[in-house]
This record gives sequence, C-alpha cells and structure tokens, in this order.
Amino acid sequence: MSADFRPRSADSAAGRRPGDLLVRVGGIVFVIGALATLVTFVPFFVGTEPFPPTAYFVSMLMGVGFALAGAGLLRAVFEQRRHTRTTAES
Repeated sequence: MSADFRPRSADSAAGRRPGDLLVRVGGIVFVIGALATLVTFVPFFVGTEPFPPTAYFVSMLMGVGFALAGAGLLRAVFEQRRHTRTTAES
C-alpha cells in the first residue's frame, strides 16, 4: 500500500469542515444525556429512592445533543451545496 503525501491546506489537514464541531459537541452532549438517562432509571429497578429532579434535567441533554448534531449536519450539507453551486457557476 502506498500512502498519499500531498500537501493540504490548514483546514483539511486538521480534518475540519463546516459543521464538524457541532456534530462532535452534539455527540458528546448526547452521550452525557444517555448516561444520565440510564443512571436515573437504576433506582426504579433497584427499589431505592429516586434521584432529585436535577438528574432528570441532565437526561434532557440527550435531545439537546441530538439537535446540535443535526444542526451540524445541516450546516455541512448547506455548505457543500453552496460550494457545489459556486463551482458549477465558475
């Protein structure tokens, strides 16, 4: 196998494209919310006292993370469409 060693711009070298940061942050927030959801359900199965309402609010981060990732995906799609449109016009 041969490796491709072409020089790249600073943005592509880092692997950054429009929307990537939103998708990454959204994924992290989603995972935090998913773990909080699992933790909040444990007392119901074990039969102990439920967690305070704050724990349930942290569980709502799952939806926030999903929305952030979706916004990043839409940003990437719109940027790609804009780039394709400007390239086709040139």
